[in-house]
Amino acid sequence: MSDETPYADLSPDLILDAIESVGVVTSGSILALNSYENRVYQIGTETGFVVAKFYRPGRWSDEAILEEHAFSHELVAQEIPVIPPLEFAGATLNAHGGYRFAVFERRGGRWPELGTSDERQWMGRFLGRIHAVGAVQEFDHRPELSIERMGDDPVEQLLDSDWIPAHLVSAYEAITDDLLAVIRRRFDEVAGVESIRIHGDCHPGNVLWTDDGPHFVDLDDCVNGPAIQDLWLFLSGSREEMAIQIADLLDGYRQFMSFDARELHLVEPLRTLRMLHYAGWIARRWTDPAFPRAFPWFAENRYWEEHVLSLREQRALLDEPALPV
Repeated sequence: MSDETPYADLSPDLILDAIESVGVVTSGSILALNSYENRVYQIGTETGFVVAKFYRPGRWSDEAILEEHAFSHELVAQEIPVIPPLEFAGATLNAHGGYRFAVFERRGGRWPELGTSDERQWMGRFLGRIHAVGAVQEFDHRPELSIERMGDDPVEQLLDSDWIPAHLVSAYEAITDDLLAVIRRRFDEVAGVESIRIHGDCHPGNVLWTDDGPHFVDLDDCVNGPAIQDLWLFLSGSREEMAIQIADLLDGYRQFMSFDARELHLVEPLRTLRMLHYAGWIARRWTDPAFPRAFPWFAENRYWEEHVLSLREQRALLDEPALPV
């Protein structure tokens, strides 16, 4: 195992041995699930299936992972539908063959469409309940959602690399300097907004919907941050459409948790930070063989030309007023 190829030693035999090391009898079947940061597998057992997540070496400390686990169990204790890690001999974080892993119950569902007002209000209630628990205390070992971590660091990393084509370096540097300056002003304008424990990567792919409503399947990116971070990724379409969507989400949300309307000024700044961070994330993980296979377009000039164009378009959106509610 190396930092550049951290999963090189994670063979099928090691995976099954790890699961059986905690007392789960496997059937020998393994199905890799869609995950890049960690490695996630559906494992056949003598009674059905479980899901095993093998954490990327070096990414989180044990304490940070255990805070994630504790948060999920805290939510379950309040009857909030998340999928917590299973306990084996009182432990949720296990180790085998140099890898740390957790085992989860397998539950099905579909991506949420949120095409109706009722569905959006339902999602809002779900998030409001989560945030009501998240606001009780902050994480001690997990990071803060910050401009530095989400914006400054990936931009600096990319400018110090050979990823950006030479003819775009000046344009990228100029637009990111401008964007980060405006984002800082926007955050300063809402100084005092509460930072709570949030999901952190709250997009439809991390939510499964059943007839009983939504449930989260992954809290791997949970951080301290503003509540709006877990709401804005469910917005799409025109400004008018997003205004309707956020109004529905907040109608449900406010049944369980108060919401500071100033946070609506952070929607486009947070969207911009996500764009910057995403590019830096792929570049940082490129030596992991899964990334060139999944993102081959990242190495093409066309991607960077479109990325710079998208950032310029985003600059205009930063000057628009907040969504009305």
